[in-house]
Amino acid sequence: MKEDFLHYLWQHQYFNKERLLTTSGEEVAVLHPGFHNRSDAGPDFSNARIKIGNTEWVGSVEIHLSSSDWRRHHHQQDAKYNQVILHVVWEEDEVVLREEGSPMPTLELKGRVQLPLQAQYQELLWSQAVIPCAPRAFAVDSIYKASMLDKTLLERLQLKAELVLERMEQSRQNWESTVYHTMAAGFGFKVNQDGFLLLTQVLPWPLVQRYQKSPGQLEAMVFGQAGLLANVNPQDAYATALAKEYQYLRHKHTLEEPLTAKAWNMLRLRPANFPGIRLGQWLAVLLAHEHLWSDLITCETVPAYEVFFRQTPPKYWQQHYAPGKKSKQTFARIGEESVQNLLINVVAPLLVAFSRRTGDYIYQDKAIALLEQLPKENNKITRLYKELEFQHGTAADSQALISLYQRYCQPKKCLHCVVGHRLLKQNMNRR
Repeated sequence: MKEDFLHYLWQHQYFNKERLLTTSGEEVAVLHPGFHNRSDAGPDFSNARIKIGNTEWVGSVEIHLSSSDWRRHHHQQDAKYNQVILHVVWEEDEVVLREEGSPMPTLELKGRVQLPLQAQYQELLWSQAVIPCAPRAFAVDSIYKASMLDKTLLERLQLKAELVLERMEQSRQNWESTVYHTMAAGFGFKVNQDGFLLLTQVLPWPLVQRYQKSPGQLEAMVFGQAGLLANVNPQDAYATALAKEYQYLRHKHTLEEPLTAKAWNMLRLRPANFPGIRLGQWLAVLLAHEHLWSDLITCETVPAYEVFFRQTPPKYWQQHYAPGKKSKQTFARIGEESVQNLLINVVAPLLVAFSRRTGDYIYQDKAIALLEQLPKENNKITRLYKELEFQHGTAADSQALISLYQRYCQPKKCLHCVVGHRLLKQNMNRR
């Protein structure tokens, strides 16, 4: 058994309250269980109202599997725990004393929980299935599954927005620079995201802005700072000219050291994902939009976003995946599937972050509406839920399922999941 099961029992009051007594024999009446503290600091529940004997108390409730955990967690040395009015445990194995030496009122739950509820909890906890509730998920109505997906979608968007807002702090509250960094990470996709982010550190947004009207010079700085113009073959006139221009600009602006080959993943990539191809496509977007955010936020439909991202890179980078290395196929504008990836991992998080920054939740609604317009994703996580009757028709559903798996199913946090809660609640009436 885990302590979070006791948290669940206390929060929902799923235990027998007949002749509820402390371990010292005082009558207990739970007037309000309190509010669950989700952080790791302080007692588990705050602002609880508990009547012990003839006295009504308002304060905190602390929960442990064994009463001795109080001592092992050193709560007796932490002033935050002086406000605890009731210690709720599965089993009392020693008497807990307050700081001044008086016994702490303790409620033992062992023997007060219905066996079917315990059995269902243990079944979820010990399940060997990748999705713990998979054998019984069909028993939960689709409305509860949909409710959980609404929750996990918002959680995933908020987590991604947090990362955007962290970048804004690093960019000294410069929103355009934040968009620049976030978009660069998106163009790196999974394989070269780190390389693109490193590039934005050695090629800052103000300098990019300065050269947006000078395509050749910006191209030289992008590929030069990316480290792709080192050791250019002199017979490649185009790359040689770029390298020469880059050296001039690097000296002029005292640019930081360029990236090295180690910054880029070149192994087992499809040709379309080679850094040179992606850098060319990213460069095309930078050249097409003087103000990244104002141009992006005016888009209202998926086709409009596609126009924003599907810009044509310089001809050389349509035919070369690295200086002097010609591709067998031509790569012009970024593909439709890649645009959808950018909408999911760049645009939607930016909209939610902007919503939090401004307090205007119309942008969060816009992000969700955008995901609902995109086709569903097909990956190893979404396929896990195919037979469990979870809705999966759009990218919004896909993102919700990924969040459900990563935040609840994989760590077995079934007690915090609407589906898991329904399965446990169904067992409340079983005998």
